[in-house]
Amino acid sequence: MLTIRIVVDERERNSRVPELLKSMGVFVDYKQLLVGDYIVSSETIIERKTINDLISSVFDGRLFIQCSDLINHYAKPIIIVEGNLTDLDTREDFQSDSKLIVDKLRVAYETLIKIALDFRIPVLYTNSIFYTAELLVLLTSNQFRSKDSGPLLKKIKKSNPFFLQQLYVLTSLPGVGTKVATRLLDKFQSPRNVLNASIAELARIPGIGNIRAEKIRKILDSPISTETAAFTQKKLVIDSIDEEHDVHGKIAGDNNDNDNDNDNDNNNSNDLPGPQ
Repeated sequence: MLTIRIVVDERERNSRVPELLKSMGVFVDYKQLLVGDYIVSSETIIERKTINDLISSVFDGRLFIQCSDLINHYAKPIIIVEGNLTDLDTREDFQSDSKLIVDKLRVAYETLIKIALDFRIPVLYTNSIFYTAELLVLLTSNQFRSKDSGPLLKKIKKSNPFFLQQLYVLTSLPGVGTKVATRLLDKFQSPRNVLNASIAELARIPGIGNIRAEKIRKILDSPISTETAAFTQKKLVIDSIDEEHDVHGKIAGDNNDNDNDNDNDNNNSNDLPGPQ
């Protein structure tokens, strides 16, 4: 049976969704995420919004900044809106003002339209945290079954054919799976030519288009930020510490084995007859 792993933002701990995921057999890995709430694959991140969160984030200006961050960091971001818009009129501040209800609903609908059309982020709806957890599991399972698994640079094995190694390099680009990578190589003949291609040239490749082409060029041309550099450095330090622990653990294990062997040798030497 396939074990599903979902990376969950620390701020979602109290939402009860992670606990529901655990009860469904999901391995929940808590992290402090700079973008989004749930990472279900290397390409797909989920931003979860209750109806009240949605309205609040519109008025305080957070929502569209979050949408920009989502599309800048992930090829396939998704927003889950939890609850029903019609539930807005059950709140006390709405019950005494019907105009406020209409205004809030209009803002909510206009916001959802902008997310779908301007940012091109799919919006999925659930009635409660239980349905949200179920949807997250389905999304993760679907990503595992997908052949185009995402923008992370895949490990290149020496046994892979040369062409596959070139494909793996190109699939590190945002939104580029193996099919699109193959089209890019067919068109440009080498990864170097792909990386040097203009936005217009990239956009003409089926499956890329203008928005994805702009994102690819932005990734390739933008200098690393101070924040990203600090995060990368921290991760490298953590990884090196983990590797050091693994090495020390192995050495300690080997030393224990050697000590046991030496003890056995000493015991055996006591059984040998002395000089006559």
